[in-house]
Amino acid sequence: MVDPTTGSTQTLQDVSTSLDAINVSADRVAASLTGAFSKAVTSGKAFDATLQGVLGNLSKMALNMAIPPLQQGLSALTSAAFGGGGGALRITPFAQGGVVAQPTYFASGGNVGLMGERGAEAILPLARGPDGRLGVAAGGQAAPVNVNVTISTRDVESFRRSEVQISSALARAVARGQRGL
Repeated sequence: MVDPTTGSTQTLQDVSTSLDAINVSADRVAASLTGAFSKAVTSGKAFDATLQGVLGNLSKMALNMAIPPLQQGLSALTSAAFGGGGGALRITPFAQGGVVAQPTYFASGGNVGLMGERGAEAILPLARGPDGRLGVAAGGQAAPVNVNVTISTRDVESFRRSEVQISSALARAVARGQRGL
């Protein structure tokens, strides 16, 4: 028999234990009903008062039987949603962006969202541009860099001959600087 909450297979012993627990619960219900009706007969209570007492007892028993599975279910849900481990809740900030490499639950406007369910997903910070439109933030403003180049030549003609080489070297240096190399 496969447990739908965990996907594990129950052994015959587990099923037998569950059936024994059901039998004990049924015996308690029968004893409660028998006791209530015998009290009603011997004490002369009204039938509706007896039924209210029986209903109260049955409600208490049902609640006592329902609480442990609910606790286990909530524990499993919070463990799955927040990483388990039994320790404190781990919070990973993504204000600067990041990558989610495994299925991860998150709060989404009163609902629960799921990201990373099909593999890695990127989280990109958004920013409003000067026109008010929302878009992907490009990583912030870089500080301006001033580059001074001093060229010494014997004469103007030798500068003119090397002008193309100097322009190419400067263009390559600027491109490398923009890439952060």
